[in-house]
Amino acid sequence: MPPRRSYDQYCSAARALDAVGDRWTLLIVRELLAGPRRYTDLHADLPGVSTDVLASRLKDMERDGLTTRRRLPPPGVASVYELTGRGRALLPVLQALGQWGQTGLGERRPTDAVRAHWFALPLLRQLEGLGQLRGEGRGLVEVRLDEGVFHLDVGAGDDAAYAAGAVDGDSAVYGDGAAPREPDARLVMDTGTCTAVARGESSVVDAVRDGRIEVTGEGALAKALREG
Repeated sequence: MPPRRSYDQYCSAARALDAVGDRWTLLIVRELLAGPRRYTDLHADLPGVSTDVLASRLKDMERDGLTTRRRLPPPGVASVYELTGRGRALLPVLQALGQWGQTGLGERRPTDAVRAHWFALPLLRQLEGLGQLRGEGRGLVEVRLDEGVFHLDVGAGDDAAYAAGAVDGDSAVYGDGAAPREPDARLVMDTGTCTAVARGESSVVDAVRDGRIEVTGEGALAKALREG
């Protein structure tokens, strides 16, 4: 492979941008925070990226130690891409970018694609903040929207090994579809409410209090949300 382009600046921010500053790289990280994904799944959930660019970015990310690729065991015949510990440690970077960018989200444009799980990171940020405030710790949350269903592992990003970038494997921050086990909390809301949360116009707690989010479940997070 050709040598990686570099800003050639002795600065940690410049070094970080050497690895993740290319177009699409951080959005690939966003998708892989959901766990191992096949190339075809990544391409489907990154509308607008060409096959050549996606393949090139994945090669760069593997070379830079952000992702690994492995073959699925039989009877699977495909390969999957997954984040390394270094790649997973980009979660707070994406959360900070999302928070910084929420005021520019505005109204959805006719050309804007949307996937239900793209709302996962802003919801995760708020739910983790609530958990820290109440001392509730970690919990599994299922979210049901008009566009689909996804689940969040609230508190996963607080693990010491995760924060240090030392966690590898199948563990995911969020995932498509229903929760793999009975969730600690289940949230049902319309897309407008979830969009308001993503824009920073409403908190999850306020939306629950106003009846715009229905909360079920007996876990600590569900109780904290209902108590406001």
